[in-house]
Amino acid sequence: MEATRPRDVAFVGTGIMGSAIAGHLLDAGYSVTVHTRTKEKAAGLLSRGARWADTVAQAAERADVVFTMVGYPEEVEEVYLSTNGLIRTCKKGAWMVDLTTSAPQLARDIHDAAEVMDKHAVDCPVTGGEAGARQGTLTLMLGCAQRAAEPIVPLLQTFSSRILYFDVAGNGQVAKLCNQVALAANMVGYAEAFAIAEQAGIEAGRIRDLVQGGTGASAAMEQLAPLSLEGDYRPGFMSEHLRKDLGLALELADELGLNLPGTDGAAALVDLLCRVGGSRLGTQALTLLYQDEASGIAAGLDWSAAAGEDDHEHECACGEHCCGHGECDHHE
Repeated sequence: MEATRPRDVAFVGTGIMGSAIAGHLLDAGYSVTVHTRTKEKAAGLLSRGARWADTVAQAAERADVVFTMVGYPEEVEEVYLSTNGLIRTCKKGAWMVDLTTSAPQLARDIHDAAEVMDKHAVDCPVTGGEAGARQGTLTLMLGCAQRAAEPIVPLLQTFSSRILYFDVAGNGQVAKLCNQVALAANMVGYAEAFAIAEQAGIEAGRIRDLVQGGTGASAAMEQLAPLSLEGDYRPGFMSEHLRKDLGLALELADELGLNLPGTDGAAALVDLLCRVGGSRLGTQALTLLYQDEASGIAAGLDWSAAAGEDDHEHECACGEHCCGHGECDHHE
């Protein structure tokens, strides 16, 4: 990377979070070129001075740093490793920063392919949801050492409040999957606590106040449980993406020879939510699985979609795990 501060930035994927992150880069004075599958999703950024590129290659051709934030590992692979992907089309010395939650081995493959061509690629998944993206307070998990990332730190600081370094390529993704495993357990925990309370005649909000003041407290209970209580299922982070993340975590656990029964159970619940029509609802909609049928219907769920499937496991084309990879990734 050149010693001078990078100025030209490309951003591929301007969805719920990507558009907010790209906006912070614009606000910080960087020249930003954007590309996304649907140009209308970039309209707000274009009106603020971003340039449009018709292809990934055009977006990257003069960029010092390229950020990507797409949905699934298959899309990451296409954006980086295809014939007209970033590895081949970025200029020498450029940085490629993938903000997508993806597969650790794919991140390692991309890193290695970039280094061979005198370019730099780093996995940098984020946590904090839509609110963190809008406020510029995301937590970043980089698959590299701190010293190696120095050229891009000023850009990362424009949309984050915490940057963590996990030493080597792919470990940023491993760290994010660990985060998602813990998040899913916390979400199932509060959903089931609320279900017990309501059946026993105690207002769930009172139980939230109790738990959040003790050792059962969690960010999920603090930030997402109030939305569940209000019946607000708008997505800050879509359920289909948590399904994908948990599938990746279970895949990694298989590779490591680990059995994760808690994550298996949480993944099955999130998969069920997605199959009955909640894939694009926020993850806080998990509580709908414990409520009466009318509440689910009011939120847009269709329980008939699950009819005829095994009550305990939904087997995907990819194997025994019920979510997150193979054919199920294409519900987007």
